Amino acid sequence: MIKAVIFDMDGLMIDSERVTFDGYKIECGKLGLEMTEEFYKQTLGLPLPSVFQKYHSRFGQDFPMEKVLENVHRYMDQLFEQEGVPVKEGVDQLLKYLKANGYRTVLATSSNRGRVDKILGQTGLAAYFDGSICGDEVERGKPDPDVFLKACKKAGVEPEEAIVLEDSEAGIWAAYAAGIPVICVPDMKYPEEGFKEKASWIVPSLTVVLEMFKSGELARSGK
Repeated sequence: MIKAVIFDMDGLMIDSERVTFDGYKIECGKLGLEMTEEFYKQTLGLPLPSVFQKYHSRFGQDFPMEKVLENVHRYMDQLFEQEGVPVKEGVDQLLKYLKANGYRTVLATSSNRGRVDKILGQTGLAAYFDGSICGDEVERGKPDPDVFLKACKKAGVEPEEAIVLEDSEAGIWAAYAAGIPVICVPDMKYPEEGFKEKASWIVPSLTVVLEMFKSGELARSGK
């Protein structure tokens, strides 16, 4: 019986991955380097130390990753301030349904606390969550299961009483390692074979997830 729903943020709730990719293309271009979509997809869902390692392996140890990341975040912040934070189709309706039907909801993301709180405030989604666990609050980020296990503790449920909503391969792996069923809603990258088999469902949107709850395909906890 599902009692809690654990959400990823970037690429699942927030339509931010393409904006982030554009930011990296701009910053790498300033340095005379080429950022490809193929390489960017390899970093999706990973904790920052792993992202840093991938960039340094590709562009060299002198690649100014901290400065690049700072500039990318500034680019995103400016865009979100001007145009608003783009949320994915169905996220509002799904969160409202879960809240109305007594499910506990926890955000579990690789992003840091400051960024998470700002985005939740800008989107007005904070009120729908019972808590959140951020990348800078766990010892090991995705694909390790720590963030999802900590989210279960915050929700007061066992892993088998929760379900994870994710878009990235790293998130699928982390949920699988935690023993939590996972619904994958792919964003920029459809999961490859080794990850597809670890997802319980792969669906095109959060609107479909909502219909799965309403139809009874996913067990309800009730109030």
